[in-house]
Amino acid sequence: MGTSTTLKWVTGGLEAFLGIPILGGAIVIGFGWTPLLVMLILHIVTLVFSANEFQNKHGSILGIITSLLAWIPIIGMFLHMITGLLLLIDAYRARARV
Repeated sequence: MGTSTTLKWVTGGLEAFLGIPILGGAIVIGFGWTPLLVMLILHIVTLVFSANEFQNKHGSILGIITSLLAWIPIIGMFLHMITGLLLLIDAYRARARV
């Protein structure tokens, strides 16, 4: 399992966690939107590793978009859910190919 696959599992899990209604929003607001910055950095790192390992990049690109738009309450929740699911599916498929 490559580094990009591991990072997709981690970022996918974190995105899914942030997509939990009320709890995810409370964490983001409680930490002053810092989790969105952390996720943005993680998605950029995952994108770089995915590009270097010739893996799918669409989950990380959507994650970057999510990190930039997730400050909008309801939209952010749905974006986190969709991004988390997409990254977890991508990580599973990459693991299955090996």
